[in-house]
Amino acid sequence: MSDMNKILQKWGASLRKGTDFDSWGQLVEAIDEYQILARQLQKEAQSPANSSDFTEDQKKTIGKIATCLELRSAALQYTQSQEGFTLEDVKKLEPILSSILTFNKEFPFDVQPVPLRRILAPGEEENLEVEEEEEDGGAGVGSPDLFPARVPGAIQGTLLPRLPSEPGMTLLTIKIEKIGLKDAGQCIDPYITVSVKDLNGIDLTPVQDTPMAVRKEDTYVHFNVEIEIQKHVEKLTKGAAIFFEFKHYKPKKRFTSTKCFAFMEMDEIKSGQIVIELYKKPTDFKRKRLQLLTKKPLYLHLLQTLLKD
Repeated sequence: MSDMNKILQKWGASLRKGTDFDSWGQLVEAIDEYQILARQLQKEAQSPANSSDFTEDQKKTIGKIATCLELRSAALQYTQSQEGFTLEDVKKLEPILSSILTFNKEFPFDVQPVPLRRILAPGEEENLEVEEEEEDGGAGVGSPDLFPARVPGAIQGTLLPRLPSEPGMTLLTIKIEKIGLKDAGQCIDPYITVSVKDLNGIDLTPVQDTPMAVRKEDTYVHFNVEIEIQKHVEKLTKGAAIFFEFKHYKPKKRFTSTKCFAFMEMDEIKSGQIVIELYKKPTDFKRKRLQLLTKKPLYLHLLQTLLKD
């Protein structure tokens, strides 16, 4: 069996594993499997011509399959929605992937390969970012504020408006004031992704990105931005948590990376200021293996406002 056929066989097995998890209702496992395969496909699709055995047309199709897997992963994370890329859609990709060397038909979905960025599967940042602190130290030389935004919507963010009030229900607004980091001034295009997860790491609300930071100094990145949590406090499931992932652009690797994360559990929801600890990546949405980022007194600074009708 040729190396290319071995690769295709491996990809096919991974895709079937993902669709099996998907059909069994094991959403977390399905998302992980789809994202891992999407990362592998995207890497191949973006590889230089002299380092790939696939033709440019084949790589374009491979990139489109990766995009479809991303779309299915996103659909699974928003379980309240009946729209989006379906399991049946994913199953249509299996014969295309297995016959990629001879496939010459029109791709069945109107998608394009993801341009100029890398898909990082859960935990893969750890492998991609060896000696990150040394690299980060060099990344901020000069004037990092002059770098253009590399993330779609990063300048404006993807913040959502406040929910309508309901009798007896409480709305939560969280103002992200600042985050303390020893190399804060060197972070390029920093922003924070806010999500609300259940104990299994499944999204309970739409994910929101802040705009890029308004100011950086020696040990703080300032945001001063308000996030409207998209679910009434009383409707959040037991064990839920609000996650804050600090992200920044790494020019040497040409992707946006999660530097650290923090989270706030339900018993910490109360009006007023709060500082919460920072943890090492990869983001552990299940809160099973947490490691503090630093022993220094550096935290995420928040201001909570509760509104009850």
